[in-house]
Amino acid sequence: MALEINRRLVCACVLVAVLLCALVLLPLPGMSPEAIRAAALTLFVVVFWAMESLPGHLTTLTFFILAVVSGVSPNVVFSGFQSGGFWLAFSGMVLGIAIRRTGLAARLAGAVVGVFRYSYHGLLCGLVLVGLVLMFLMASGVGRVLLLVPLAQALAERVGLPKGSPGANGFIMAASLGTLLPAASVLPANLPNVLLMGTAGTLYDVTIQYGNYLLFHLPITGLLKAVAIVVITLYVFPATTTGSSQVEETSPLTRQEAMLSVVLVMTLGLWLSDGWHGIAPAWIGLGAAVFCLLPPVGFVPEEAFGQIQFGSLIYMVGIIGLGSLVASSGLGDVLGDALLAGIALEPGHDAYNFAALVGVATTLGLFTTQPGVPAVLTPMAADLAHGVGWPIITVLMTQVIGYSNVILPYQAPALVLAMERSGVRLTAALRLLIVLTVLTLVVLAPLNYLWWRLLGDFYP
Repeated sequence: MALEINRRLVCACVLVAVLLCALVLLPLPGMSPEAIRAAALTLFVVVFWAMESLPGHLTTLTFFILAVVSGVSPNVVFSGFQSGGFWLAFSGMVLGIAIRRTGLAARLAGAVVGVFRYSYHGLLCGLVLVGLVLMFLMASGVGRVLLLVPLAQALAERVGLPKGSPGANGFIMAASLGTLLPAASVLPANLPNVLLMGTAGTLYDVTIQYGNYLLFHLPITGLLKAVAIVVITLYVFPATTTGSSQVEETSPLTRQEAMLSVVLVMTLGLWLSDGWHGIAPAWIGLGAAVFCLLPPVGFVPEEAFGQIQFGSLIYMVGIIGLGSLVASSGLGDVLGDALLAGIALEPGHDAYNFAALVGVATTLGLFTTQPGVPAVLTPMAADLAHGVGWPIITVLMTQVIGYSNVILPYQAPALVLAMERSGVRLTAALRLLIVLTVLTLVVLAPLNYLWWRLLGDFYP
């Protein structure tokens, strides 16, 4: 393992050195010294994030050091700590711990899957439905996967599907993708969404409201994508069940489960109505998290606080800081001009502009992984909005469709975790992911375009 990490580290260093030489010898037109410095830091951090040569938080901390030492303002580098996205992610992790510790998540999973206990396709629907419900309650994709993969494995065994069989693989992939990809439609449900919200707020003072975001994305990227996952999984991993899938009787809600249910319902209600009361989702979530942390409440006692993934939070802060650096250095303007020239965006050609922006975001995810897409594209959003004649919020939302596509498993670290824990082979996963991506680009993305036109979101 150490040898493999060293090899990746050497490869990343060599690649960064080659790219830096190219940057120095062939800079883009109009790049100032500040933009070149920002480009060099961006190349370093994006390559190391994408190749996972170092843990994400360690790459981020190295980026902080290099940026500050090279003269970048700490207000820019550490701007992520001031963003609402950071606190929304933090509160989501606290709520996720509370849901798991009280047993509410497992109860919810068992209850929903129990409705679909008679067939392979019914169980697939149940697993995806559980994932859809959990993405409204648990902000951590990794946390949801860690909950659902063991459930999928247990169900496969119970209905006679041996490990490694198409049916067992189908359960794992449906449970994982069903909670990871549609989560792009719910604002606090995954890291890229939170990064997009935080970076947009930092750079443009744009407040992405929970309800409006849900209206943009839930019908197509959320619900229809979940249906597509079920259909394609049934096609790629056909199987029939042979055993009993009866779900055991459950006991009544405990006092803590009942209290937490009330907290979650109130939190979700405040999130959905943020356009009316004006309180940002981050502060609503933080209030719920503080309540869960109170010693008399006991949802998240002091010893459980250490379960918070602070490495992921540092990683997220680094991505927001990188976005601020790209924007403040002028690199975003240079990249935006180059991108506009390369894909020839023009006002009035809405269908082509939409397809081009979604295609750029999808392709970029191959090199930067999902969280890297908003870090790279958000600083360019103002120039892109000017180039296509759309509101900036619409340009920002095209990223979501792009990073909801996962072509290779490494783009979504939680998916890699699910495959490693369950033994799903890469070749088996690729068939499903490639078919799903093609269907998204050919069918779901055009439906998104028509939905947004119906909403009237292409013109100020």
